Amino acid sequence: MTDLPVRIRPEIAALPAYRQGRQAAADAFKLSSNENPFDPLPGVVEAVRAATTFNRYPDASAARLRARLADRYAVAPDGVHVAAGSVSILYQLASATSGPGDEIMFAWRSFEAYPGLAAVAGATAVMVPLTAESGHDLDAMADAVTDRTRMIIVCSPNNPTGPVVSQAAFDAFVARVPRDVLIVLDEAYAEFVTDPDAVTGAAVLAAGHANVVILRTFSKAYGLAGLRVGYAIGDHRILDAARSTGIPLSVTAQAEEAALASLDAEDELLDRVRHIAARRDALADRLREAGWDVPVAQGNFVWLPAGERALEIAEAFDAAGLIVRAFAGDGVRISSGEEESVERIVAAAASALR
Repeated sequence: MTDLPVRIRPEIAALPAYRQGRQAAADAFKLSSNENPFDPLPGVVEAVRAATTFNRYPDASAARLRARLADRYAVAPDGVHVAAGSVSILYQLASATSGPGDEIMFAWRSFEAYPGLAAVAGATAVMVPLTAESGHDLDAMADAVTDRTRMIIVCSPNNPTGPVVSQAAFDAFVARVPRDVLIVLDEAYAEFVTDPDAVTGAAVLAAGHANVVILRTFSKAYGLAGLRVGYAIGDHRILDAARSTGIPLSVTAQAEEAALASLDAEDELLDRVRHIAARRDALADRLREAGWDVPVAQGNFVWLPAGERALEIAEAFDAAGLIVRAFAGDGVRISSGEEESVERIVAAAASALR
């Protein structure tokens, strides 16, 4: 852009703004943002309604939620960092570790915010292609590490394609990465994973890797996307650096109360997650029967590798009352939404192939 009223960093001026999934009309299904189709868990709405001291600042450290999560993961409270969504923590970690001349590495295609966080930090994004099965190529990522690498993001299950990284592959990868390079295991969709061989944050934490941070969110399985609360687990010295780069008081009291109430409703949560995962698996099977080469799906979504037809196929879904997420030149991501949407998805996908 040449008509800016002030001097903006060129790489920021050229950076496209984050584009969220489009909203749906009343008679359509919104399957573009990997949202939870269920209403908030029991007790959540009541807890939020009771948090009415809007004239007071929230607890900047979200101490009650941090203590609760620390107990869950058997770490000290300082080993937990809470922020306004897990993507906020990614930006904080990028700012804390990386600057001009440094490199931030991730698989591609993966979460679309990753290139932007490298640009904002002033670092270079190193994008390592996925395997033919749409999963992480950790050997290629380890081979791409240089003395400029400061942060590596591993997204499991990978958004938007779906496959997980195995525990064995992740352990081998960590062993190859220098110990002074931060590895972030982004587990935004971990609750939906049914593969017993998948990497888990709990196992990684138990191994005691000081350079690995686990990233989780309340937006997906817990259904709190509208309240923005996520967290990281890791070495307190790394999290202290992230905290120092964050915007103070970004987690509202209402978000903290909602997260605590959601943790109280664990049984109901797990039941809902089972339903969503089963619906995802059934949808993936139906789409494969229709002729689509759907990768292994372990998040709350499925991936159609549509290539150059991605935008065209998304428009066909739109015409059928299905708002999906197209990634130009790559494919289409479809969230596991309401049960009533499944037949319409399968029909639209089969029609698009014909």
